Amino acid sequence: MRLVIQRVTQASVTVGGKLVGRCDRGLCILVGVTHRDTTADADWLAEKTANLRIFEDEAGKMNRSLLDIGGEALVVSQFTLYGDARKGRRPSFTAAAPPETAEPLVTRYADALRLLGIPVETGVFGAMMQVEIHNDGPVTLILERGGTSVGAEIE
Repeated sequence: MRLVIQRVTQASVTVGGKLVGRCDRGLCILVGVTHRDTTADADWLAEKTANLRIFEDEAGKMNRSLLDIGGEALVVSQFTLYGDARKGRRPSFTAAAPPETAEPLVTRYADALRLLGIPVETGVFGAMMQVEIHNDGPVTLILERGGTSVGAEIE
């Protein structure tokens, strides 16, 4: 699984002009799934996400986690995170898992965050979505685990 994690002051996702998910201070998390990802990957990434110390403390140092600040999360599926544009001009998405594999793992990741005490809202899997973020910092990180991820063995 591949995550793009953005620290936000607020974020929202709209489908067909209707607001379907939002969060205030916290994280907007784009989630991509590849063929060999597992529920263990989703659970590990949720634990890592909830405890990443990327929020500032009183001294201005990144020493606080999403759990520490009582932050929220907006989780949005995004198969294009596994797009490969090394050849030609049109990206290939063959590394992205099919919907019947990806959707349960995106749901598992969001549910694992909830079990850790994070308020989570989501986009709509497979829908054309408009995501609005107010990136704070800006702070943006990429996390990977499992599948064909380059950094998967680093824990």
